[in-house]
Amino acid sequence: MKVELIYITPNVEKVIEEAGRTSYQSFNRMGEGSEKKFIRMIINLGHLSVIEHAVASFRISDVSRSLTHQLVRHRLASFTQKSQRYVDEKNFTFVEPPKIEENPEAHKIYLDFMESVRETYGKLRDLKIPKEDARFVLPNATTTEIVVTANLREWRHIVELRGSKHAQWEIRRMTIEILKILKREAPTVFEDFVIVGDHVERRKNAKE
Repeated sequence: MKVELIYITPNVEKVIEEAGRTSYQSFNRMGEGSEKKFIRMIINLGHLSVIEHAVASFRISDVSRSLTHQLVRHRLASFTQKSQRYVDEKNFTFVEPPKIEENPEAHKIYLDFMESVRETYGKLRDLKIPKEDARFVLPNATTTEIVVTANLREWRHIVELRGSKHAQWEIRRMTIEILKILKREAPTVFEDFVIVGDHVERRKNAKE
């Protein structure tokens, strides 16, 4: 799995502050570091629409299509994904769930199945079956690449939902990697989210 930040609003927290202070007409209170106190205030008050003025785009690769099927349900985000209709998948790679990998018998069954799928796909392509039709045999485990753009309010929602200990393991891992980057780039916006082992928790009531 690889998670790469390809864009975030420049001066992201200052942009949020300036947009938010339009509501209060309190521009005279802006100064060095003032964005931190302001952002904590709007988060504590639940005025999260202000955070929507900032966006971030990530390139996520070497994840399964099972993961992206979950991710694209977040309709307030925008997605562009590697196409199995246009890209030949004769040498497709795949994600193996830990529970299968750690069981020798299950691991062998899994690898044998993937090899049979690869062989079947190749035979279909050799018969001049179009990629858009041959792809029907590919499993959810097939790796893919996707670019996701969302405003920071939606990223907060994704982090809270998909980072939860109740979320599926692969998307939880992805969320942790995204959160690490967002906490670096917009630390105040995401300071109430903490990584606890293999999941994310939200600690409410950010610092005043």
